[in-house]
Amino acid sequence: RQDRVASLRFPDPAPCGKVPLAGQGLSRSYGSLEVFTDVDLVIDKGSRVMILGLNGAGKTTLLRILAGVDAPDTGSVDTGHGAVIGYYAQEHETLDPTATVEQTLAHAAPELDDSRRRTILGSFLFSGESVRKPTGVLSGGEKTRLSLACLVVSGANVLLLDEPTNDLDVDTLRSLEEALQKFAGCAMVISHDRWFLDRIATHILAYEGDSKVTFFDGNYTEYEEDRKKRLGSDAQPKRMKYKRLA
Repeated sequence: RQDRVASLRFPDPAPCGKVPLAGQGLSRSYGSLEVFTDVDLVIDKGSRVMILGLNGAGKTTLLRILAGVDAPDTGSVDTGHGAVIGYYAQEHETLDPTATVEQTLAHAAPELDDSRRRTILGSFLFSGESVRKPTGVLSGGEKTRLSLACLVVSGANVLLLDEPTNDLDVDTLRSLEEALQKFAGCAMVISHDRWFLDRIATHILAYEGDSKVTFFDGNYTEYEEDRKKRLGSDAQPKRMKYKRLA
């Protein structure tokens, strides 16, 4: 069964401009606590940006803002020419719990006929009666596979993925790595899997505390070496601290 998942791949997406996604002056606070402030970023076509930070740092908040789910307190998000965003939510809140597996994929790609839809679902280990299950009763791993299937058929050329490695078996995880490495669009990914980060990342966006976000050109190992040189004894992870708004 797992060999079937190894065929996971993102089709060539629709053409887009050199800079499919950018943010300027992005800030977000909760009450008097400033989560991040004045974040500028430019995501080039072909780049794979891994987002790092302790739990509660604001990684998901930033991704939701870039996806257009939430609004920033200040700043703006600009999508480039031809950009099509595909958002993978960590808690799978984008899945309708009352819709079946098959209905969910049909909603993601209504142009697919029944035969093609069943073939795609089969490659993600949904077959027989399992395609008629409501998504609300699926396991964490099944929800992850269904969400990835929806991304595959979405035609998105900008992937925003919040912890897509959670609940994945080793074979599916390797398949996701290979699919992202070959993806012709761009991707921003939150993950705590250091091996995954090292294999996938072309850039790192890291929350380094005190509402500071650093953008680094390179993979995780290279970023860690740079961080230790810059911060010295302060490079050890600490509890997340937020700035208070004046």
